Amino acid sequence: MTVRLPLLLATPLILASLLATGARADNGFFDDVEVFGRLSSETRLYPESAGHPDQRSHASGFAVEATMYAEDDEGRSITLTPFYRYDAGDPERTHADLREAYFLAYGDIGDDEWELRLGVDRVFWGVVESRSLVDIVNQTDLVEHPDEKTKLGQPMVHLTWSGDWGAMELFGITWHRQRTFPGRHGRLRSALVVDHDLTSYESAAEEWRLDLAGRFSGSFGPLDIGLSAFDGTSREPTLLPTPVGTGLVLAPYYEKIRQFGLDAQLTTGPWLLKLEAIHRSGLQNRRFDQRLFRYEEEDYAAFVVGGEYTINAVWESDTDLSLIGEWTRDGRGQWATNAFENDVLLAARVGLNDEQSTEFTVSALASLDNGSHAISAEFKRRISDSWSLHVEGTAYSGIDAESVVEEVLYEVRRDSYVGLNLDYNF
Repeated sequence: MTVRLPLLLATPLILASLLATGARADNGFFDDVEVFGRLSSETRLYPESAGHPDQRSHASGFAVEATMYAEDDEGRSITLTPFYRYDAGDPERTHADLREAYFLAYGDIGDDEWELRLGVDRVFWGVVESRSLVDIVNQTDLVEHPDEKTKLGQPMVHLTWSGDWGAMELFGITWHRQRTFPGRHGRLRSALVVDHDLTSYESAAEEWRLDLAGRFSGSFGPLDIGLSAFDGTSREPTLLPTPVGTGLVLAPYYEKIRQFGLDAQLTTGPWLLKLEAIHRSGLQNRRFDQRLFRYEEEDYAAFVVGGEYTINAVWESDTDLSLIGEWTRDGRGQWATNAFENDVLLAARVGLNDEQSTEFTVSALASLDNGSHAISAEFKRRISDSWSLHVEGTAYSGIDAESVVEEVLYEVRRDSYVGLNLDYNF
């Protein structure tokens, strides 16, 4: 399992006790209780032969996520969202998690408001489509999807103070979550398998180090802006080749980092102009230092800049067309630890605005330094009030084995795939 279930399962019980204690005796526990969620059946097919031993060409399974929301007569509430996935192709993709399990209370401070969330929660920062640089509070659940947008639940104290001037958020975060990775039988992985038993930390407190984060967000006419800071354990591990028996595995090493971030969106007519930028210190790159026998540590900056143009009522119909373009640049260049060192995303999204909420998206992500690119297509449609269909596919091509820049992508060169999800929403 990805998580220590006894510890996480205790969290909502503690939160429920806090809320029940605070509720008035003549009112019982909660005034309003809601339960909703989804059950998803998934199949993925990989048309090309595997690039690494023991990988499978087909994977199927299911996922279930349910949310229980309970509120008392003073507006205090608890939210509980457990998640479970079973995958027949890759045992490492079979995992459970508490996405949310928090207590919420709020009140007034003069003309302003305060809000406190205590427990396991998910926080999303950022405005761009291709890669959210500033989003750092929660750990990535990489086995869920390679786009890195699905997050694990994170224990935290989250305090917000907001008013007409904007919102200030402060976070105290502990119990660092390890990033999930595909196993030996899974696709979209490196040649060496990640061994979580060999995980280590730069901090002496290891996963229990107290991470601190803060973010100011506000609107100034057509401009929405966010300024953030994070000091704590990196969500992105350095993967160190380590001998085990007669072979090698990758051992995750999580460093202490400091990150400053900016996200901004300017709305002007049909245009959305977007920017995300960070400066990060403390993380190692992919250049190996023979003298120190470790990867080099490098302070760096990175940004994503682009825009989205929406055409409403195309050809006098109900259809909307959004055209998206973004440029990603990582200051580490060829030694970046991801595949987005100098890339351009071009995408088009068509929404039919029909009763079934039909939507098509096609995109191309191409490197400006070489000929590698990934082309993706996605289709979403509600079949009924409870059932919905999601079909997607991604094809990788033009990847050069001799290029240092493309080393990250080269590992998944044969992992083009088609996936189908059938969801039941309740």
